[in-house]
Amino acid sequence: MNAFVYHLGFEFRSSIRNRAKLVVNYLLPLGLYALMGPIMGPIIPGFRETMIPAMVGIVIMATTTLTLPEPLVTAREVGVFRSYKINGVPAFSILVIPAITTVIHTLVVAVIICVTAPLFFKAVLPANWPGFIVTVLVMVFACAGLGVLISVVSPSSQVALLISNIVFIPSMVLSGMTGLPNSLLPAAIRKASQLFPATHGMNAFREISQGLAADFDPVGSLVVLVIGGALSFTLAIHLFNWDWHNATRRAHPLFGLIALLPYVVGMFLLS
Repeated sequence: MNAFVYHLGFEFRSSIRNRAKLVVNYLLPLGLYALMGPIMGPIIPGFRETMIPAMVGIVIMATTTLTLPEPLVTAREVGVFRSYKINGVPAFSILVIPAITTVIHTLVVAVIICVTAPLFFKAVLPANWPGFIVTVLVMVFACAGLGVLISVVSPSSQVALLISNIVFIPSMVLSGMTGLPNSLLPAAIRKASQLFPATHGMNAFREISQGLAADFDPVGSLVVLVIGGALSFTLAIHLFNWDWHNATRRAHPLFGLIALLPYVVGMFLLS
């Protein structure tokens, strides 16, 4: 336990000192917030009512599924994980600690958005703060798990970036984060959008946090996110390789697709 805490402290201090990580953890998400805030509010009716959850959701997606995988893949490619193995660092710590530090940075940015959005963009504050906090924590858990899993199954940083964008870009468009309600999508696309954690996060935010009508069962969305996050972390630890060229894999990386199972089930059960 002491080794885990020390490793976590070291990783957090390193992320603060690393300019590249500060850019991806703060400048990138806050830049998206500063860009979208003054544009979307005036042109999309009702966007201010969901602006804070939408911006927080975008930050969560950007810092976890979009930027978390690449450093982990790069560390494996240059042999950092092999040195960790020699020094007895478990795979659990290698995967979970970067996720925790990313979550901490994400929550700091979320607080900044909650404080500034009503002042600068006339955003509506959450009607239910406990519900908002729970939804943020559940969504960031699911997305961090997905980001870690992407890093484990990707053979290179280029593939990791490709998979991350396959998740990130449809999430932005289909989840309701950009102001287009999920209910306005064609029925088939609306169902397909439930494959993405962002859709469940925004659905839960609408009713549990903002007091608006949800598109489908918001509690069910939270359950799907919790199961999806737990499954993603479990699969990532099981599929982890110290070196991608290691021939003694526990299972093929395609087994990572099992992490989609709760979202697929949710497509049929949630309405």
